[in-house]
Amino acid sequence: MSTILDTFRLDGKVALVTGASSGLGVGFAKALADVGADVVLAARRTDRLADTKAAIEAMGRRALAVTTDVADPDQCTAAVEAAMAEFGRLDVLVNNAGIADSVPALRQDPDEFRKVMDVNLNGTYWMAQACARVMQPGSAIINIASILGITSVLMPQAGYSASKSAVIGLTRDLAQQWTPRKGIRVNALAPGYFESEMTGEFAEGVLESRVVPRTLFGRLGNAGELDSALVFLASDASSYMSGLTIPVDGGMLTN
Repeated sequence: MSTILDTFRLDGKVALVTGASSGLGVGFAKALADVGADVVLAARRTDRLADTKAAIEAMGRRALAVTTDVADPDQCTAAVEAAMAEFGRLDVLVNNAGIADSVPALRQDPDEFRKVMDVNLNGTYWMAQACARVMQPGSAIINIASILGITSVLMPQAGYSASKSAVIGLTRDLAQQWTPRKGIRVNALAPGYFESEMTGEFAEGVLESRVVPRTLFGRLGNAGELDSALVFLASDASSYMSGLTIPVDGGMLTN
């Protein structure tokens, strides 16, 4: 007899995670494997995918590492083709690849702004397109947006904030197009500030002075605290949800 917990399982399914070479992407890949999925690991830094691949295989799941720059539509298509050749199906996409900027708007180089948009927004779109072409009804796409797509924390991140706001809008539109016609659910997570490679690039003391006081918990998030929300959106536990963005922000939006 099936239980509510069974709806969170991904046994027999295949997930593709972009940006899987470090940070939150590694945790996402392991979380999906933990609930039964085989995982395709996509990132530019292929050498760093080896450890993630080994960890997933040690959990008893299959893993495939594919060098992928999501800003290139052809590489997104190639990653999906590799997944289909290896596993014969693709059920979940986690659009996690992203880069940040932290430059005052009047000093930002145009190429730097374009690069952030090209990876965070365009790359999300190209990979979603490539996956949706092969996904079957019941599949799920989870776009990793950001709380900065909804609010601000008085730090100069124009490119990042703009790209993540756009990802939220993109999520709504793709859900409107693909859920009725293809049966693909498209949702987004909006993380607050978590301990990761990206947040480690901020100057010392910035997060403690500007971000932590905005949270209700008085701390940054731990990477694992996003995993359960991700599994929820990837699994049948969220079978009646599409077009939504779920903040996991430590209460920043209420403070």
